[in-house]
Amino acid sequence: MRVVEIAKKERRRAGVVILLVGLLFTVSMASQVHQKYSEAETIGVDVQSFEELSERFSELAQDKGGEYAFEVLKRAFLPPQTDLHLLGHVVGEKLYTQKGVEGIQTCTPDFRNACSHSIVIGALSEFGEGALPEIRAACEAAPGGLGAYTMCFHGLGHGVFAGYGYELEDTIDFCRQTGTAEHQQREYIECFGGAIMELMGGGGHDPELWLASRAKYLDDPLAPCMSDIVPDELKEICLMYATPNIWDAAGVRLGSPDPDTYTQAFSHCDTIPTEDERLRRACFGGFGKEFIPLAGARDIRDISSYSNDAFSRAIEWCTYAQVEDGIGWCVTEGLNSVFWGGENDPQASFRYCALVGDTAGEQYQERCYHDLASNIGFYILDQKERESLCAQLPPEDRNGCTGF
Repeated sequence: MRVVEIAKKERRRAGVVILLVGLLFTVSMASQVHQKYSEAETIGVDVQSFEELSERFSELAQDKGGEYAFEVLKRAFLPPQTDLHLLGHVVGEKLYTQKGVEGIQTCTPDFRNACSHSIVIGALSEFGEGALPEIRAACEAAPGGLGAYTMCFHGLGHGVFAGYGYELEDTIDFCRQTGTAEHQQREYIECFGGAIMELMGGGGHDPELWLASRAKYLDDPLAPCMSDIVPDELKEICLMYATPNIWDAAGVRLGSPDPDTYTQAFSHCDTIPTEDERLRRACFGGFGKEFIPLAGARDIRDISSYSNDAFSRAIEWCTYAQVEDGIGWCVTEGLNSVFWGGENDPQASFRYCALVGDTAGEQYQERCYHDLASNIGFYILDQKERESLCAQLPPEDRNGCTGF
């Protein structure tokens, strides 16, 4: 008996030793990574503004290369609510000056494709409309899944809008040239979406022209999307990116989110006639798209690691829509923001849908799983992975998941 007890103690001791060795190895590897990108710990210290932080990353990219600065950005300790997508643009601009269009091959989908956005913007600025074939080739080479190619044209839209002096009419004419039948004109639509995002929160290329453009086009909460300037086929993507303008009209403040202002903001979407489902979906859905990063202090580096509390907070904010279809579209686009074309860990999307029932209601949870099935079926190309993910869904959604 004593021999058995001694053997058990030895096994436990061996297990502890193995665990300690594993921990030491992990700490050692983390320390090596930390030493390699040591600026990650200091670059955000005592920063007073986004402009100052941008300048620090720009200087780092100049000194050590855009690719190195991009890796630091992935690891950096930064102030809450820092716009990491725009910081990714700053680094990507330097990468373009150093490597040209070929730099897109080192870009990753991190920061919602900010790096590849800057590459195509740089090509457009340097070569004009004649760069379109080269831009298309660069977008085809962009790392990532099925969504990387079309989202690359979203980045192009930022540059096109700035390149045309923040004039929407000329931007629409150019973006229309990018569309292909192969992708159901999605390039055209995403290009315009990038332009609207630039109108809502850009202006870095020429702040004075940008402010004049905002005064010209943003004359009501749903502007410019419901005006005659925007063709019918672009109104949906326009409303999806118009959320910041709607929030401004309702007094929503990103730095200190106050849910009491959300109902007022949602009410602007509710002015869209109920029979126009696609536009209501876009308007209400834009809130869900923005709520996810807002609930995570706008740190989009790893949405998959957001806590259940962060997801629940974003879902709860959707309920301030106070109308059934508005809540549903908000929750759905929140899911799409978490799934992000399969670039994020799909398990985060399962966590999100599991939380919807308790926070918003079972009917919205059913919709969430249904839309998750569609996302998996479309974006996950590896058959074994797709089947494994589909098996985790409620039985009634599994056929819709595997039947694409």
